[in-house]
Amino acid sequence: MGMERTYIMLKPDCVNRGLMGEVIRRIEQKGFRITAMKMMMLDEPILREHYAHIADQPWFPETLEYMTSGPVVAMIVEGKYAISGMRKLMGKTKYQDAEPGTIRGDFAESTTRNIIHGSDSEENAKIEIRRFFGEDA
Repeated sequence: MGMERTYIMLKPDCVNRGLMGEVIRRIEQKGFRITAMKMMMLDEPILREHYAHIADQPWFPETLEYMTSGPVVAMIVEGKYAISGMRKLMGKTKYQDAEPGTIRGDFAESTTRNIIHGSDSEENAKIEIRRFFGEDA
């Protein structure tokens, strides 16, 4: 494996709480390189596609409301073992299980408002990069 690309999204709570700089600093400090980045507002259609695997959950409407509540920062992050390395840096999805020193462990306020999203596999990274950055990314 070695060098990989992954998709990372800083969620609305990260942006609204002024944590973007700190999170980006941590990403770069771990030796990862941000090769593309844009701030954007998400709409319901792209979120339904992105979160299709949880669309039947009773808490999905809350997720939609939260993810459209403010801008997100979409990034392509590159580096050695970027997918697993970024997932380790992010911490567990459920904020109460995230270790101190991880992004979620230090900053997440709930499982929904957990600061950051990162691709969980090489296949999903490719799909998510195309979804948010287009076919040529």
